[in-house]
Amino acid sequence: MALRKFYPEIEPYSSGHLKVDDIHTLYWEQSGNPDGVPIVFLHGGPGGGISPSHRRFFDPDHYRIVLFDQRGSGKSEPAGEIKNNTPDLLVEDIETLRHHLKIDKWHIFGGSWGSTLALLYAIKHADRCISMILRGIFLMEEKELDWFAHGIKTIFPEEWERFAGFLNPNERKDIVSSYYKRLIDEDPHVHMPAARVWSQYESACAMMFPEAIKPYDPAKDLDHLCISRIEAHYFLHHKIAPEDSLLNHIDKIKHIPATIIQGRYDMICPIETAHRLHKAWPEADYIIVPDGGHSAADPSIRDRLLAATDNHRSINT
Repeated sequence: MALRKFYPEIEPYSSGHLKVDDIHTLYWEQSGNPDGVPIVFLHGGPGGGISPSHRRFFDPDHYRIVLFDQRGSGKSEPAGEIKNNTPDLLVEDIETLRHHLKIDKWHIFGGSWGSTLALLYAIKHADRCISMILRGIFLMEEKELDWFAHGIKTIFPEEWERFAGFLNPNERKDIVSSYYKRLIDEDPHVHMPAARVWSQYESACAMMFPEAIKPYDPAKDLDHLCISRIEAHYFLHHKIAPEDSLLNHIDKIKHIPATIIQGRYDMICPIETAHRLHKAWPEADYIIVPDGGHSAADPSIRDRLLAATDNHRSINT
C-alpha cells in the first residue's frame, strides 16, 4: 500500500499578529475551510516555528487550520526572546488566540515539544479539546534532557562529537548550561556559531535516514538562533520534576479521543517516553511506526499523521 502524501499546497486565507504582553507579539494564520472544524497546530522545539508544509497535514475541505508561532519563534516578535517565555504563558497564549479567533473548541495536533504543550494545554483546558493527535512524545523530564545532551552519542557518536567538541573541555562538564551562556550572549560572533552547531546536531539526529549536511545558509541563522536559544532556556529553567510529571494528570484528559504516534527509532524523543504515556493513558490509540524516526517529514510518520487527521474528521464536537 502506497504511503499517503501531503495534501496540496495552500495559502492562508487570513493571518495576523496578536500582542500577548508588553514584550511578545505572536504570528498566526488560518487556512483550509473558514467554516470547517478548527484544528490548532502546536510546533516543536520549543522555538521551532511553523512552515507552509505544516498546513498540509489536514484536509483543507474539512478543517479550519490554525497555525501560530510560539513566543520568540518564527515570525513572532521579538525573535529568540526568552524573557516572559514559560510553559504556563504558552498555554495562556493558546487560549488568548482561541478567544481572538472566536473558536469554541478545537482539535489539538502537536509533535515533540508540541506534544508537551498539547498535554499542558489539555490538562488545563480539557473542555476546549475535541480530540488530540500527538507525535514524538516528550515530557520535558530530566532523563529526556540528559539523553539529548549525552545519550544520543550511543547512536550518533560523530554528531555528538561535533556538538560537544564545539565547547572547550571545561565547558563540556555541563553542555546545556555552557551552550546557554553562549546563546544568550549579545555578541553575534559568540551566539551564532553556537546556534548553528546546536541546530545542526538536532537536525542530524531527527531523521530516520539522515540527510547529508547542507552548505551553510545565512538566511537560516535566525531560525537556528530561535530554536537553540529557546530550547536551551527551557531545558535549563523549565524541566518538569518527577513529582510534577504530566503523567500524574492524565486522568483529567482520559475522556478526550486521542491518537499517539511514535517512531520506533526516534532518536530525539525515544519511545520509552511514549510507552509511559501509553501505560498511563490506555484509552488513547497508540501507534508505533516500525520504520519511523523523530521527524514528521519521515514518510512513514507523515503517513500515520495524515491517517490520524483523516480519522479524526469523524469525531464530533
